[in-house]
Amino acid sequence: MGDYAKALGNKLRAIRQQQGLSLHGVEQKSGGRWKAVVVGSYERGDRAVTVQKLAELADFYGVPVAELLPEGRISSGAEPATKVVINLERLQQLPAEKVGPLARYAATIQSQRGDYNGKVLSIRTEDLRSLAIIYDMTPGELTEQLIDWGVLPPEARPAREE
Repeated sequence: MGDYAKALGNKLRAIRQQQGLSLHGVEQKSGGRWKAVVVGSYERGDRAVTVQKLAELADFYGVPVAELLPEGRISSGAEPATKVVINLERLQQLPAEKVGPLARYAATIQSQRGDYNGKVLSIRTEDLRSLAIIYDMTPGELTEQLIDWGVLPPEARPAREE
């Protein structure tokens, strides 16, 4: 797993420990909903956690999802773009096995907004962070991947200090 998954796992562990729970305690308190082995594998970064599961864990711990996400810069990859505008026309041309999660995410946002222009979609940096979890990348790495796919323009790459 990548650095982002490990950083996410560290945040999950910190929240659990702040609440005075062991892994076994999480399993007991959740009535078996959250198995100790599964939560432990999320915390070690050995197992990818979906956005849905992350939201459910946040609810279980009684914290906002943002509290579970790593803060600041992760050691590898560029910082994410501040304005993320996805080229939907290009997205539709790419193989579903590559872009399936991104395409479903974009379609959901379009549906929620009632925005079906079909050309571009603006998303928040926080959305990019959520997508990065799905793809098991840092937000910066995902930004680079989206630029490589042609879904984001090269200008989306944040400026680097030299």
